[in-house]
This record gives sequence, structure tokens and C-alpha cells, in this order.
Amino acid sequence: MKFQPIDLAAAGLRPDKRASVYQSTKATHEKRTKLLFEQYNDPDQLRRWAGEVKQHAIENLDAYLPAVEAKLKANGAQVHWASTAESACQQVLKIMRARGATKMVKAKTMVSEEIELADYLGRHGIEALETDLGEFIVQIDHDHPSHIVRPIIHKNRREIARSFEREGLGAYNDDPQTITSRARQFLRHKYLAADVGLTGANFVSAESGRMVLVTNEGNSRFCLAATKCHIALIGIEKIVPRDYDLALLLNLLGRSGTAQELTVYTEFITGPKTAEQPDGPEEMHVIFVDNGRTDVLESDCREILRCIRCGACLNVCPVYRQASGHAYRSVYPGPVGAVLSPLLEGKHGFAKKADLPKASSLCGACHEVCPVNIPIPDLLLRLRNRANQEGIASPGTPPMGAWALLASQPLAWRTALVASQVMNHLPTNLLPIPALRAWQEERVLPEWRGGKFRQWMSQRRKAK
Repeated sequence: MKFQPIDLAAAGLRPDKRASVYQSTKATHEKRTKLLFEQYNDPDQLRRWAGEVKQHAIENLDAYLPAVEAKLKANGAQVHWASTAESACQQVLKIMRARGATKMVKAKTMVSEEIELADYLGRHGIEALETDLGEFIVQIDHDHPSHIVRPIIHKNRREIARSFEREGLGAYNDDPQTITSRARQFLRHKYLAADVGLTGANFVSAESGRMVLVTNEGNSRFCLAATKCHIALIGIEKIVPRDYDLALLLNLLGRSGTAQELTVYTEFITGPKTAEQPDGPEEMHVIFVDNGRTDVLESDCREILRCIRCGACLNVCPVYRQASGHAYRSVYPGPVGAVLSPLLEGKHGFAKKADLPKASSLCGACHEVCPVNIPIPDLLLRLRNRANQEGIASPGTPPMGAWALLASQPLAWRTALVASQVMNHLPTNLLPIPALRAWQEERVLPEWRGGKFRQWMSQRRKAK
């Protein structure tokens, strides 16, 4: 696929898709802000506390990971470790083959998207069916999620109705209740026929070994109710030190992600079913996935591992609202993805997505809404600096050396501000430098309005 910078991807986005993304993100952000500031006197203090909890956890993973492994084993779970995406997929396949299993039902998990688990299992003869409604629609459309919380934020109900008609789930009907009902009817027998249920986890307590799952559809419970084997894929950064910390983090996650006081279903899973329980998985496997996270931990951007995948930074980001998630070429879009995605490519793959940190206005809104207080704008600047030090240029971007020289000379800068007004009267398609001409062919410069700030400031001082 041809590389396309985010600004060009945004320009090619259909107006109806952009409208869907913008309206949904705007509404959620406004509800989130209203809820937090109505219910808490100082929500910013809560963000700082939550950030400290998560930062402490990721900087002490060497102690917390063995502790949580011991607790999980004591609770009856089997614990596995996967250093790469390939290793994680192989371990899932090995567990299923050991049971003679061929059918899996999956709850929504970003880690499984990250390692492309469903495609891997499909190539090995395993049916891995997404049961979250949004993920199910993405799967039958052979599409990719474009939001961390709302996978189909880029789709409207008419597109979904056509997809259901194509898949034989009923005649065209774009009524949301009908769509949901048809999905339930289709999935219900899939839950009953499955051999294995797979989930992620939003948090894992090192104190008790409890895994916490939050959903709004209850599909994770259906995945575990009838199946005899539960596999949990969990990124190593999901550890929290104590059960006590969950009260703070769950309150912030619900409000930040979906503007709810608490998600509809919040499950605390200790291990496989006990002898006293009539139903539930008899066997439980927990796979902790690294897949580049220790490299992130070694970097100067380790704070990004605090992320609790609420999507609040996407909802407020002006770039994401215009470009949607697919423009980021990653399972993690938006501001968090602009930091995390290049880092997860590894030390030798950073250049593949080194352009993403530049797709930001650095307005700081992402930092202001982050429930764990991640300084995303600072991390974006660090990654921009890394790209510069490694000599990585974004495709289509002209050399900036001349600009840097001009901007660092006050007299030359002031002269250029005055002289640059002539740009409004020049045919820009005749620019003499090929790199600039190629850049300009794909962009439209706004009218030049510079050179007035100093005059305004001078007059303001005189007025005082």
C-alpha cells in the first residue's frame, strides 16, 4: 500500500465518514467533561493520582509481574509469557490444539488486534469470531477498527445494514434495534458451540491476581459462560499494584471512555470455576504479551505505557476528528497511537511510523483529558527529535534547514515577514525548487496574514 501522510488521508476521507467521526467524538468528549466536573471537585487531582499509580506500576514491573504470576497460579490459572506477536499467537494455537478445539469466541481486546490473532488462527483452521458488535462488523467487512473504544465510529447504520444483508443476516434494515437483534440471534448459537472463550483484561491486580474486564454489551460473559477454556491475552503494562487502586481507575475509565459513571458490565475474574460453581471455564490460561513493550519501557517515552485505552485523547484531538483512525495505519490511532505505534515497531522499525508524531498541532488537549495524566505533547516532541537525530524525513516534506536558519536570525525573520506578503500574489505552481513544488501540488496554502503581531504588540504597549 502506498504511504500517505495523515493530512492527505484526511483530505480523501468521505464527508459522511468525517461527519460520523466528528459528531461522535465531540458528543462523547462534552459528556465526559460535564460528568467529571459535576461529580468531582478536582478531577485533575484524580488524574494525577491515577498517573502516579500507573507510573509506579510500570517502573516496578520487575517486581509486580512475578507477584501477579504467583497469585494467578495460586488461583488456579496457568500463566504463559510471550515476547513477540508470533509467540503469543503460537501459544493460543497450542492451547487450542491441546484441547482439540476448533472454535473460539472473542471479546474485544486490543492486544489480539495488535498481534492479528484472528487472521493467524484462521490460517490454521480455527474459527475465531469477534462478539463485540463493532468488532463483529469490522470482521465481516474485512475492515480494521478506527477507534480504541468504538471500532466502527467511521461507519453509519446504512453501511452496517448492507453488510448484514450481504452476510445473510436478513433483508436490508437500518433500524439500530433490528441490527442489534440480528447480531444477537446470530451470535447466540456461536457462544454455545465454541470450545474456547478469549478475552483481554483492562487491569490485573498484583495483590490478588484478579483480572478486571469492562464491557457494555455483556459479550465477554457470554464468551465465558458456556466454554470450558478461558484464554486471557494481556499486555504486561496492565498490572496495577493493589485492589484498592481499581476504584480510582475504574471511575476514571468509565467517565473518560464512554461518559458513564461505570460501564454496564464490570467483571472481576479470579480464576477458573471452582467446584461450587455450576458453570464457567474449567481451565484458564493467561498470556502476558510483551511485543515491544520492554523497548518502550527503556525509552524516554515510557509514560505512554500508563495508557488505559479509554480513547479520550482521540475524542478531543482535532487531527483525529478530521482524519479518522485508519489514517494512522495502526491498531492504536490518535494521539496515543502517534506515540505508541512507532515505539512498538521496535528500534529498527521506528522509521515506518516516524511520521505519526508530526501529525499533531501540539495543542495539548490530549494531555488535558488523559485520565492517567500522560504528557502526550512532550512525548510527541521527543519522538520528533528522535526522528531528526536518526535522519528520518517524512515523505513529501521538504528540507527544513533553510527555515531553521531563517527562524533563528531575528533581523532576517522580521524582514521575511514583511516580504512574504508578496506570496499572496505569486503563482505557487511555479516554485523553483522541485521538492517544494511537489509538496505544494498536494496542499493549498492559506492567505498570508503574517507580520502584524509586532505592530499589534507595540500599539498595545503604548496604550498601557
